[in-house]
Amino acid sequence: MKGQLIIISAPAGTGKTTLVHMLKNAYPDQVTQSISCTTRNPRKGEIDGRDYVFLTKEAFEERISRGEFLEHAIVFGERYGTLKEMVTNQQESGMDVVLVIDTQGALELKKKVKATFIFIAPPSMEVLEERLKNRKTESPDTLKKRLKWAKHEMEQAKNYDYTIINDDLETAYEALKSIVIAQKHREGGNHGA
Repeated sequence: MKGQLIIISAPAGTGKTTLVHMLKNAYPDQVTQSISCTTRNPRKGEIDGRDYVFLTKEAFEERISRGEFLEHAIVFGERYGTLKEMVTNQQESGMDVVLVIDTQGALELKKKVKATFIFIAPPSMEVLEERLKNRKTESPDTLKKRLKWAKHEMEQAKNYDYTIINDDLETAYEALKSIVIAQKHREGGNHGA
């Protein structure tokens, strides 16, 4: 049976990466995450092919011209995209595929694919700002840009099927897991998540 497609968007610092890892760890034979391509440089600890497929701007442009992306967008001056073939192959093998993408890419996909769209939001902008400061990965200028973009992204939540407020990680995870399981049963499957 073909796996479902789950699109997750959230501002930086909302815990989306942690939530997706929790879901993948709970259902390793059923849930996988599509790895996005990007033109940005790897952050400390990121591995090419595991966290992202890191491409040069030229290589990214070539893939666009060949129509290889399901969606692609420019975020903070860098390109991000999801390869069609990777997602299709994973779904055909029966895996539920999670795409963690920004709202631009998600809204582009909404017109093209059948998927469950989930937005993960922080409890408030103040909490989000605190979380981003605590990550210690943002310069003051980058932090300002991220918060401005986060406000824009939060306005897009109305275009999603579900919104989860990540006030408490365990509660947010239970909500995410419940949505994925419910959607699986809605699709006519009964394979857990």
